[in-house]
Amino acid sequence: MTQSLKTSDAPLAHPRTPLLQLPAGSCDSHCHIYGPFDRYPLPDDRSFNPALAPETALRQWHERFGFSRAVIVQSQGHGFDHRPLLDALRVGAGRYRGVALVRPTDPDSLIADYDAAGVCGARFHFLAHLGGRTDLDVIRTVAARIRPFGWHVAIHVAGNDIVEYAPFILSLDMPVVIDHMARLDIAEGPDSAAMNALRRLMDSGRVWVKLSAADRLSKTGTPFHDVLPIARSLAAHAPQRVLWGSDWPHVNLHGPMPDDGDLTDLIAQIVPDEAQRRQLLVDNPVEFFGFV
Repeated sequence: MTQSLKTSDAPLAHPRTPLLQLPAGSCDSHCHIYGPFDRYPLPDDRSFNPALAPETALRQWHERFGFSRAVIVQSQGHGFDHRPLLDALRVGAGRYRGVALVRPTDPDSLIADYDAAGVCGARFHFLAHLGGRTDLDVIRTVAARIRPFGWHVAIHVAGNDIVEYAPFILSLDMPVVIDHMARLDIAEGPDSAAMNALRRLMDSGRVWVKLSAADRLSKTGTPFHDVLPIARSLAAHAPQRVLWGSDWPHVNLHGPMPDDGDLTDLIAQIVPDEAQRRQLLVDNPVEFFGFV
């Protein structure tokens, strides 16, 4: 069964060093790890085959670029086996926070263990290649379970689905982050229904947006400048509720592997003001993810 799954390429071994000098304490608010596979074999029920991308490789490029913090998001590649994430949180010693995949049947003791390790959120997918739309009652149940811990809910949708799910997202009455600018169609421009839905969500004061995955939204490719009108509009609308993430190691792509140097340099064009860049990369992650 697993032989028919899509296999992701490895991230670039030597990404270009960005021209942008990051502020001290910068956070990559969305990345993943995979492996080492000899210690953490991939589960049979995974939805794709990731390339090897362990915490040691993540840390190496983060340190070269100037990221001292990161949020590691549990991926369908490892399914519900959180051992790689928990191990990274342990060795990171405060450098990382985590986002888990939580099931309604998970015992309270497991959620408490995740919380003690540094997990601060639960993620839910609405994309076909990641298992399809999550039942909303499942999200409600899990949200009630994680609310006492002060966690957030991460929502991964695409296109105009954000319009459909906006009322539900507001009904959660807890912090929510929308991954990858809702993966909306940038051809519709910054005044589309999806963009207006995102703005209304941000105006609630409880919903944040990750300005990540420009390479997935772009239609022209490197250096992804066609994404700038959308990203700039979101950053300007609610600068206190935006985050930036690399989405490393860039699995399940339909185009070429992006260079993380290009993605990092794009930050300066999304947020040209130095003080607002510090807010995006340092202050906002500290507030939302609880870094100390």
